[in-house]
Order: sequence, then structure tokens, then C-alpha cells
Amino acid sequence: MQEEIASHARDISRALGGKVSEKEIENELNNYLNVYRVSLDTAKRSIVRKHGGDPTGLQLGVSKTIKELIPGEQSVDMLCRIVSVDGRQIDVEGGAKDILYGILGDQTGTVPFTAWVVEGLDLHKGDVVRVRNAYTKEFRGQVQVNFGNRTTLAKESADALPPYEPGKGSVPRGPPTPMKVVDLKEGSSNVSLIVRVLDVEKREVQVNGDAKTVFSGTFADETGKVKFSAWKDFSISPSDTLKIEGGYVKAWRGIPQFSFDERSAVSKLEASTLPTVEELEKSPRVWIEDLAERGGAIDVVVRGIVIDIKEGSGLVYRCPECKRVLRKMACRIHGEVQGTPDLRVKAVVDDGSGALIAVLGKELTEGLLGKTLEACITEAKENMSQEVVRDQLADLLVAQPVEVRGNVTSDDYGLMMIVDGAKILKVDVEQEARAMLEELEGLEDTA
Repeated sequence: MQEEIASHARDISRALGGKVSEKEIENELNNYLNVYRVSLDTAKRSIVRKHGGDPTGLQLGVSKTIKELIPGEQSVDMLCRIVSVDGRQIDVEGGAKDILYGILGDQTGTVPFTAWVVEGLDLHKGDVVRVRNAYTKEFRGQVQVNFGNRTTLAKESADALPPYEPGKGSVPRGPPTPMKVVDLKEGSSNVSLIVRVLDVEKREVQVNGDAKTVFSGTFADETGKVKFSAWKDFSISPSDTLKIEGGYVKAWRGIPQFSFDERSAVSKLEASTLPTVEELEKSPRVWIEDLAERGGAIDVVVRGIVIDIKEGSGLVYRCPECKRVLRKMACRIHGEVQGTPDLRVKAVVDDGSGALIAVLGKELTEGLLGKTLEACITEAKENMSQEVVRDQLADLLVAQPVEVRGNVTSDDYGLMMIVDGAKILKVDVEQEARAMLEELEGLEDTA
């Protein structure tokens, strides 16, 4: 116990910049714990404040609120609610890895999290959990909580925290910041946006056991599209042109999403304020560098060169239960199973500004190959190898210019597009060279 007290005393001293000796702090800490009978969290915070320090500088064994989190903390304890949780499989060195990701919330705000060790974790939306030894990082300018090998989680009673309600929080201060859709990033708040409604639907959702009505759909302006959630009935209809003041942006499944509620002001504008629905429904072409800066987007077009076809492309077999791709005919979750055949492509596309992984499903892969899944199965059996299909895709696509369209998600491993449409571009080399020369000559004339 004394060794543990000493480690907390060092933590307090570090938060105070060394201006109080560890021995003095250790004596004070013992008094708070054994004489005044306060919790360790309260004791440490009280001592730091007493000596003029900032309790947010504490790192060891102190429960922090989400508002107090800063990037680079190596040992964070917190009491929080699971606002959302989802799972996915990612490719790492040595094969596939399952992770959980989502949003944590408390009375001070929300923060994204990633659990890198999922064995034994049983997390559900609405759970209140006591987190020990998490760590934080900065991702695209925002703090993110990570659960690693040392992290432990224990479930608490549901009333240990106030219920999380989307949109509830501090009232926006000051005038809202005007933005275009292309400028929206996770964490943006008090935003002013002028958009046209492309589609909208009314849904009933469960928030901590209570039924709530949310209106969701797609907004667009001349710079792009964004999914939205309205937590109040603003009488929104398709094709409406709106000015929304006081909205905020959160990431949903790796893509920025615009939200607004009763704190927001919504007014309808003249239809001529923005282009027509037909014009705005077109998928804008974007640079991968801009997607990385924004943190993902919906329904965009990327043009680039395929520089690699990743492992797991071609003919694959999926678990009939969880749909994960099998490795050596075994699922990581369900063991040996009778796999369901499928086709896919995981291509690395580079447009000169950056790269992303483009994932193409069965129908698009069949279209590129010019053959069906059944034909690929037959060919693989004849060659006694599934790799024959992947090799054909590599011969067809690597070093080829392509255009891909779809939603782009963003996480610690970069950008991934789930492709809705793809085509190999036929490039006129002479025309491209002529256009490049004209552009260079134009630059020289303005120099």
C-alpha cells in the first residue's frame, strides 16, 4: 500500500511541476485518506488545487471527466456511458484483428474510443463502465480514448451517471461559425450551415430505454454531401433550402455527421440560394489529401492509380454466422465452419496527394473480371489455388488509372472507401500531355 501511495505522490508532484516535495505530498495524501476518509480521486485533486496546480495534469489512478481529457495521457481512469459501440475487422501485420469502436459519454461531453483487445469485452449501448488504465491520443486534432492490454473495465449501475441524451450539453456561446459541407470535421460545434435537403426520414430510436424521435437524412451544398440528425421536429422536407445555426459535428462509423437540436435556429431560404437537387445529387470529385483532413465523407469520387492489391482480395470464404473472411477455413469467432464463397477487391488507390483502400464487393469484382463467382470457383479448383483469382485482379488493375465512388471512412489505419461504382479509365496519353503543357505555359505567363 505504501508503494502505491508513493506512486500517487509522484504523480501529484509531477502535476505541480516539482514545487512540492514527494515526502510532503505523501504525508498529506495519507492524512486525506486515513484521517479525513476521502476517496483517492478527491484527495489527489484537493492536494493539487491546494498548492495552486491544475488537477487535469494528474495521470495515475485519477478518474477524469471527458472534458478534462487531453492527448498523450498514459493512464486514465474514467466513469462513462457507452453511447455507441460497433465492431470491425482490420488488417495488421500478422493477419486480421478484431476491434471495437464507438463513442463514450458523461455529463461533460462525448469522445470516440477504440478497444484494441476485444476478448472478454461485453459492451452494449447504454452500459455505464468504470475504465482503468486507458490511454489517450490525438487523432485529426481531437482527443481519442484507447483501451489496450492494461485497460480494465467494470460495469456500474445505470444510475451511476446521468442519462446521455444526444444534443444535450453546454449552450453554444458567441455567434455561430459559417461553414460549407466540405469544412465539417468531427468536433466542430456552434456551426452555421446553408444546405439543401436531399432526403429525410422520421425514425423512433431508443436512448437509454426511452423512445425518442429523430429526423435523419442527407444535406448538400455545392461542396458536397453530409448525413444529418435532427433531434427536434423542424418540419424539414426534401428539396428545402435551410440555414441552420448552432449545429455540431460528430463522427458516425468513421464519417462526419451533422447534428442539431432544440438549441439550434433553423430558417428556410429561397430555393435559388443553392443549386437544384439534381445538380447537388452528383458525386463530387475530391482529393484523398482533403478526405484525410476532413476525416471521411459520403458519396465522393476519387481518381487515382491502383498501386497494390492487398491480401484477402479475389475469391474468399466467409463465416456464415458473422460474415468475417475465413483464414485457413476457420473463423476467429466461430472456429471451423463451412464457408460461403464471395468475391472482393481491396485495392490501394493513390491520386498523388495520398492513398486509400478501396473495397469492391462481389458484383463490381465480377464486372471487372468479366466472369461470375461460380466461374472463379471452378477456375480456383482447376488450379488448386484461390490465389489465381487475386493474381488475375492484380494483372488487370495494378498500375491502372481508376475512378471509384462511394463512402469514405477514417480511422487510425487511414482511409477506406466502400465502393459503390468503379471503372478503369482509358487515358489518352497524348491529350493528357498536351493539357499538362498548356497548364505549365499558363503558369509561366502569369509568373
